[in-house]
Amino acid sequence: MKILQTSIEDEPEKYQSQFTEYIKRGIEPDGVEELYKKVHAAIPADPTPKKTEKEAPKEHKRFNLKKLTYEERKAKLIEPLNALNSAAGADDDDDDDDDDDE
Repeated sequence: MKILQTSIEDEPEKYQSQFTEYIKRGIEPDGVEELYKKVHAAIPADPTPKKTEKEAPKEHKRFNLKKLTYEERKAKLIEPLNALNSAAGADDDDDDDDDDDE
């Protein structure tokens, strides 16, 4: 096929990445047409589809979060507010010291 031949000549890296299965199986660009003819001739001879074994899909881990009580939710909200207030309080103390110096 012309596409395979031109990609080998022009962009060998791209050919390596796109046609890795062809390379593994030893299929050359000239043999692709023959391969298609052979495959299409084999279909009428045995038209039943062949079952392929597939890996079972992985089971994903799923965790449900524990429900928090009202008190736990309230404490969770108060905690960052206390941290902000303490940080703001520390900043205010620094500002007060500067005012005394002036």
